[in-house]
Amino acid sequence: MKHTYPEAPLVGVGALVLRGDRILLVKRKYPPAKGRWALPGGHLELEEGLLEAAVRELEEETGLSGKALGVVNIDDLLIRDNEGRVKYRYVLVTILVEAEGEPVPGSDAEEARFYQLSEALSLPLTESTRGLIKKILEGLLPLDKPCPPRFYTPRYEG
Repeated sequence: MKHTYPEAPLVGVGALVLRGDRILLVKRKYPPAKGRWALPGGHLELEEGLLEAAVRELEEETGLSGKALGVVNIDDLLIRDNEGRVKYRYVLVTILVEAEGEPVPGSDAEEARFYQLSEALSLPLTESTRGLIKKILEGLLPLDKPCPPRFYTPRYEG
């Protein structure tokens, strides 16, 4: 899968773990957004569902296992290079996840920890994470009723 200069949009999943007014964030180790704070997350793999991907990414990046509750947000990300070509193109799906324990940075994370939502806005965040936190603070996300997506595997032949 080609992550830079893709031929089509890629799907990214983020695991939103909240504890009261605190949010779990990881400091990105690799581009895009190296050194910025974001939700634990990454690429949707070909044969996995959205909920499964969010739980996998959470465990890989923080060591926490969790239970995915459903989709609470979808964002569109398009980053161009200096020549105007599309360098990164993602549809970002945020999954609300319940998880216990304390995070330990893993594969793609330099650091992993909980921040107060209002405190997190002062961090060097990815733009999508900043927007997500603002949506949470403004009460714009369905945190009390996430949408559980269905994972279809129809048996078509042809």
